[in-house]
Amino acid sequence: MVNIAFTGGGTGGHIYPGLAAAVKLKKIFPEGYIRVFWIGSSSGMDRSLVENAGIEFFGVPSGKLRRYFSFRNFIDIFKIFAGFIASRKILKKQKAVLLFSKGGFVSVPPCAAAAGLNIPVFTHESDYSPGLATKINIRFVSKNGGIFTAYEDTARFFPEKSRSLVTVCGNPVREEFRAANPARGREFLKISEKERVLLVLGGSQGAKEINDLIRTALRELTEIYTVVHQTGPALSWDVPESEKYKPYPYIKNEMPDVMAAAEIIMGRSGAGIWEWAVSGKPMILLPLRGSGTRGDQIENARYFVNAGAALALSSPYKNSGEIDAGEFLNAVKTLARDEIKRKTFSENSARIGEKDGALIIANVLAENIRRIDELQRN
Repeated sequence: MVNIAFTGGGTGGHIYPGLAAAVKLKKIFPEGYIRVFWIGSSSGMDRSLVENAGIEFFGVPSGKLRRYFSFRNFIDIFKIFAGFIASRKILKKQKAVLLFSKGGFVSVPPCAAAAGLNIPVFTHESDYSPGLATKINIRFVSKNGGIFTAYEDTARFFPEKSRSLVTVCGNPVREEFRAANPARGREFLKISEKERVLLVLGGSQGAKEINDLIRTALRELTEIYTVVHQTGPALSWDVPESEKYKPYPYIKNEMPDVMAAAEIIMGRSGAGIWEWAVSGKPMILLPLRGSGTRGDQIENARYFVNAGAALALSSPYKNSGEIDAGEFLNAVKTLARDEIKRKTFSENSARIGEKDGALIIANVLAENIRRIDELQRN
């Protein structure tokens, strides 16, 4: 049996795409030929998400990578080192022959440990420009490894020597989104086929800015749409549910079908928007921005706006600024009233989502697994 390590975590955006690639990879080989296990953070959501997908999980200490001065940086240096030692032990004991990283701060120690053990490293970047973890991880990618990107232009941010290792594949998306059924989504929501649905997503943890916009604009929104709103479990929410307003702390297994039932999707512009693209949905994007971010969501939003698949609230070229409910309502009404625009946005969105990133990654990994296995047998 050939042992393959996956790593990544900290948020669902660094786990779900990796799981999508892992599932595709396992389907390529006969049962029992490969074993996939995951190295993730010993704290947080990583373990539950991975184990729920039926993949063996090993937790390691993880320290966050910050671009700004913080006393916690000094503490996290020790956590990062401990994560490196723990990852090295796991990789050696589990006899991993290849490591795939989906990014996030937890992925850096396993990538460093794998490189030190001469285990080929493959890594994927979800955003238009690489995050700090990816910038570090590509240093551990040798000619026997590879770099995957969601966007074609991302390679220009890498050192020239690394660009030949880049494969553009889009973002890996779970197969459930490609097989989603709008009728099942409507059944879950308990709404009829004639109801128009606006799906509002703030990520698994919600988003206060988005929640505040919905609270202010809800009356006018429900004149047009049934508003399905993922509020986030950590935020208090006192707006009552009604026939036209359906709040959920978190939509889990039903999300692909609910997404398929939506006419428009509104939310942030992290890696999750590729799930919306696979669903072929027009988008209204409110990028996470400000001094606490590196502007990656603004860059992602700009790409989808330029591709004619989305409207962005405020300018997608700004990293600051308040959004008022009037701007949000105007964007919703612009799409709601123009069926041709919605159709065009939908087609452009689906065109972006056509590329099966999970399958592309799985095929590249499978080719290398076969090569490594053959070398070890000879």
